[in-house]
Amino acid sequence: MITGGVINKSEIMNFLNARVRNFVIISLLPFLLSTPASATLLQKKVILFLGDSITEGLGVSKDDAYPALVEKKLNKTGWQGKVINAGFSGATSASGVSRLKWQLKNKPDLLFLALGANDGLRGLEITSTQKNLIDTISLAKKEKIEIILAGMQMPPNYGARFTEDFKQMFVSVAREQKIHFFPFLLEGVAADKKLNQADGIHPNEKGHQVIAENVFNALKGFP
Repeated sequence: MITGGVINKSEIMNFLNARVRNFVIISLLPFLLSTPASATLLQKKVILFLGDSITEGLGVSKDDAYPALVEKKLNKTGWQGKVINAGFSGATSASGVSRLKWQLKNKPDLLFLALGANDGLRGLEITSTQKNLIDTISLAKKEKIEIILAGMQMPPNYGARFTEDFKQMFVSVAREQKIHFFPFLLEGVAADKKLNQADGIHPNEKGHQVIAENVFNALKGFP
């Protein structure tokens, strides 16, 4: 501040400090007013996990399957919704539409779609799997359900071409349908003997814990 034409050093410093504080506050205002990611997720009261034996928790108890573990983690944040585990052993993408229709009675707000792995293991046409996923996604969109598509991958012994095409199909579906994408359901778990059962395909309790942590972190960042 300048008073009576005389420059007061301490007043100038106070003035500059105030300007700096105001600049910082204004710059941070959008972040200070933004809703925490976990609070945003509170709006999603029912989360439906639609998948196969991995989602079902084949070989482990229902409470140790990743959907149940995700629910426990969410509850610790103050979330008071409900997780529905609609995993079914042996399910392929062809079952997606009919099973989602059945679950509509539960009024899901968010669909975590984790189908397609059995399609790949059975060597089904990738274009068929793609169509089935899109049909399921279209139904969810019609019902105003937000969607997260979980990517799936095949072991390398299925051939480099099929393995890559299969992986990229999920990426393409998510991009073209403009939905949220979880790149790989078994990230950090696949091919790790310590995290899988004897068949090398289905996660054990520790494997489900890794999946749950990954999914939970993705949900925390849900818009």
